[in-house]
Amino acid sequence: MEAVVPKLASFNLLNPKSKSKSAIRRFSSALCVSSSPSVTSTDSVSLGHITRPDFPILHQEVYGSKKLVYLDNAATSQKPIAVLKALQNYYEAYNSNVHRGIHFLSAKATDEYELARKKVAAFINASDSGEIVFTKNATEAINLVAYSWGLSNLKSGDENEDHLFVFLASGYKAYKDTGFWPKYISVILTVAEHHSAIVPWQLVAQKTGANLKFLNLNDDESPDLDKLKEMLSRKTKLVVIHHISNMLASILPIEEIVHWSHDVGAKVLVDACQSVPHMVVDVQGLDADFLVASSHKMCGPTGIGFLFGKSDLLSAMPPFLGGGEMISDVFLDHSTFADPPSRFEAGTPAIGEAIGLGAAIDYLSTIGMQKIHAYEMELAKYLYENLLSIPNIRIYGPKPSEHVQRAALCSFNVENIHPTDIATLLDQQEKLA
Repeated sequence: MEAVVPKLASFNLLNPKSKSKSAIRRFSSALCVSSSPSVTSTDSVSLGHITRPDFPILHQEVYGSKKLVYLDNAATSQKPIAVLKALQNYYEAYNSNVHRGIHFLSAKATDEYELARKKVAAFINASDSGEIVFTKNATEAINLVAYSWGLSNLKSGDENEDHLFVFLASGYKAYKDTGFWPKYISVILTVAEHHSAIVPWQLVAQKTGANLKFLNLNDDESPDLDKLKEMLSRKTKLVVIHHISNMLASILPIEEIVHWSHDVGAKVLVDACQSVPHMVVDVQGLDADFLVASSHKMCGPTGIGFLFGKSDLLSAMPPFLGGGEMISDVFLDHSTFADPPSRFEAGTPAIGEAIGLGAAIDYLSTIGMQKIHAYEMELAKYLYENLLSIPNIRIYGPKPSEHVQRAALCSFNVENIHPTDIATLLDQQEKLA
């Protein structure tokens, strides 16, 4: 951040004559970004400075002679040497398909692929590696739940069936006055969810007639959790919610949300793309039913993500895709299916990418997730306070306080600066006239 934030303070960001649209930009800091000398770890040298040499892509100058500073980790993270070497080693030394060969290379590839699954399970404290399904990204993981679990468990009219007796006994008006009409809720989401956590459920709702209900933000620009407790009912089938917002930087109390949801019989799907790479995540402690994350946001390769699902739920879910590997037996008139996780991994998987994800987990675990989280909280404070000191910047999300922590990212609006202009100026580290 040293190459960006201090320079922002010298910008004359407000031009009264400008009529251009406002901008919303996002800075996301992480361990692979160089830090300001004022941001320190428990040692005399910051964690950012210690780990920066591990990322070859950062060893370059851009726009002539400017040291590259990368602040887009909320979109994708850079890859350390250990991950790059793991990928190279797979393709150079034991490239082969998995689960379908008995020769040396296939056995080696299968062992390393399944070892990566065990590493993911251990990293999020799943009780068994069979609860980890590899997908191409978190988006596919959410779609897997939507089309497998959702199509099997959601239906039209979920919210009014149990209240039909009220209508019959009391008549339409009395039924409406109970407050159950027309508040039919099958799936609750927040307005702050990523598109990948909204669109799949819209598509499933169109197919099933299920109802979607959206939780708004409170005055602090965080999801209104008091309202969530009011919205939950015995007919709520699923709550879809982020652990950390990629826009608002809010960190939600998932354990409490899961408890409230389970009290009414609802399942919970957690989008943990912005939390798994940055803090300790314990799925058993959270008691979440489903949790998704992406490799590319945690120093791993693109093209691989994972779904955590409780064993009993995965076992009851039908296949998402059909093909090789996900079957037990195939007959001409029907097929039987493998147990999870194979049931949900049709075809040749992203083998090298899974192995690379395992290497990324090794890298993060060696540093220590508690140490990473503590350092990023320092970065978050530094970033927020320095942006806040600049005139005409509006930062979105909750204000940090003794009881409220923000993740290490900021979405902000700059008055009278067009988004393309501010993005270009910040990228090229230029000053406004």
